[in-house]
Amino acid sequence: MSIIIENISKHFGNFKALDNINLEVGSGELLALLGPSGCGKTSLLRIIGGLELPDTGKLLFHGEDVKSRDACNRNVGFVFQHYALFRHMSVFENVAFGLRVKPKHIRYKEAEIKRRVHELLELVQLDWLADRFPAQLSGGQRQRIALARALAVEPKILLLDEPFGALDAQVRKELRRWLRRLHDELHITSIFVTHDQEEALEVSDRVVVMNKGRIEQVGTPDEVYAQPATPFVYQFIGNVNLFHSRDHAPWTQQLDDAIAYVRPHDIDISVSAQDETSLPVVVNLVRAIGAIVRVEVEIDGSHELIEIELSRERFDAAPLACGDRVYIRPRQFRVFQKEETDELPAT
Repeated sequence: MSIIIENISKHFGNFKALDNINLEVGSGELLALLGPSGCGKTSLLRIIGGLELPDTGKLLFHGEDVKSRDACNRNVGFVFQHYALFRHMSVFENVAFGLRVKPKHIRYKEAEIKRRVHELLELVQLDWLADRFPAQLSGGQRQRIALARALAVEPKILLLDEPFGALDAQVRKELRRWLRRLHDELHITSIFVTHDQEEALEVSDRVVVMNKGRIEQVGTPDEVYAQPATPFVYQFIGNVNLFHSRDHAPWTQQLDDAIAYVRPHDIDISVSAQDETSLPVVVNLVRAIGAIVRVEVEIDGSHELIEIELSRERFDAAPLACGDRVYIRPRQFRVFQKEETDELPAT
């Protein structure tokens, strides 16, 4: 089921939640809406699902305008952050709920309901918990049951709003890998909202980066990380160093109002200058974090701090210590004019 969003805008009082959004979602695609709190991603998801109405614009499912349809007539499944399971119902009955409340003329017979529910519980690898109640499950298990319940009604579109936000980091990591594998089996058109950059990059086919009610960039995970279209995307996805002055960024080709954006892992560090673009710095901090060594340096003659990430192998080949005077040079960078830059909102 493809989705086309044309010129969608939405206000809540004087607050503009969405500002002329245009987006196409391919049939069977897993799309991430990524951005800080208040950027409009959940408002857009709720409009797609029929839980909110847009002020202007069109919403097409497979070429058909569905803007006037209510949520129960859009054939959309929802998975929310806080599960929304019925506490008084068993796992089996929670999954069966959507099937049991269908109109009588299209409702499955009881034997078929049982077959479908057990099939779904096997799909989410929890068939052995069919008789338990939500309070007896872990957070990760509850979220998988919530997903099975959403899939029970055979939706054409699956919407997930921060589905792993209430879980601890390790469970989140396991579940997002599991969700990716599940999607590859089912190929349901799916859109999920997240503010977690790693989650969006790992799970999705494409990422929509949003900011202040607008779309900053749409692309594959590799495109939005390696080729950020705007300063906001550069700062929001992954770590980045900003070189604000021409003196400290000689590679900007003498642009007076330019800021150079450089990823920490894209900086070479050496004990001697490689060429005229090398910057003298002093090592302020060295910290090993798992397989990465993080080095913080200060540019000579300023209080400008630069963060560098080295692999253990690179660091062990040329160890550094606080107080060492060394030189840095970027392997790759992106330059933006100052008028293009925008302050990164709090998340």
